[in-house]
Amino acid sequence: MDWLSTVRRSRLISVDGPRKTSWRPVGTQPRVTQCQSQASADLNDARQTCQEQNDARLAACGRLGGAPYDPVIDPSNFVARIDNPYFPLTPGTTFISEGHTAQGFEHDEFAVTRNTRVILGVTCVEVHDTVMTDGELTEDTLDWFAQDRDGNVWYFGENTHELEDGLITTIDGTFMAGVNGDKPGIVMKAHPAIGDFYRQEFSLANAEDFADTLSLTESVTVPAGTFHNCLKSQETTPLETDLLEQKFYAPGVGNVLTVDATTGDRVELVRIRRSR
Repeated sequence: MDWLSTVRRSRLISVDGPRKTSWRPVGTQPRVTQCQSQASADLNDARQTCQEQNDARLAACGRLGGAPYDPVIDPSNFVARIDNPYFPLTPGTTFISEGHTAQGFEHDEFAVTRNTRVILGVTCVEVHDTVMTDGELTEDTLDWFAQDRDGNVWYFGENTHELEDGLITTIDGTFMAGVNGDKPGIVMKAHPAIGDFYRQEFSLANAEDFADTLSLTESVTVPAGTFHNCLKSQETTPLETDLLEQKFYAPGVGNVLTVDATTGDRVELVRIRRSR
């Protein structure tokens, strides 16, 4: 093909401006317009998300106070056992929960292992948490917890990934206290009180969950049984402002029910498996 045929085939036209001349193939303008329109819509969405996250963080700061979040971790202030009544983690115990969600039928196994990991000098209990959706593994996580001498249970990080068709799709949410400015939070207080509001974790723009204690007298019935005097906690994050979870913790047991406050989906404790 000679150069003239090439020019005719591409049907180039001139776009003249006051200072320069450029060329583009005929017929590209609709695609350019579509691209610009999509970019504009994405920008508006990003701005809205940024504003919502900023508002959520400001609201949280209004409740927590203006001081920087910088918990002091003294390894000598931590104990080997995690026996907080609302969040006991005995090695060899697996909490099995199930429920129908918008994504499908969820089967969750929260297994307290005998493995430990030292983070910031603190020996943490390792929990292996897996989520199956319609029989397929969709989330696989290692969590690290430790209890201080007062009875508060701290969350020191997680190694998490989500999967689709057996392939990892994201590791968002993975963090470890002491790495890249990440800091531990409290997952359960020693002496909870209505109105308690606190950080459960802190990894900026990655893991920023908050807990808000709403009640200490809830009664809950799930397949594993009926439980009274349960703690009701509302958990939110500025990273997903439309996400609102309510969790119920039974004394001497732990988490027995999680409710998506937006959809009403329930994931309920079905049974507890214990091994020696």
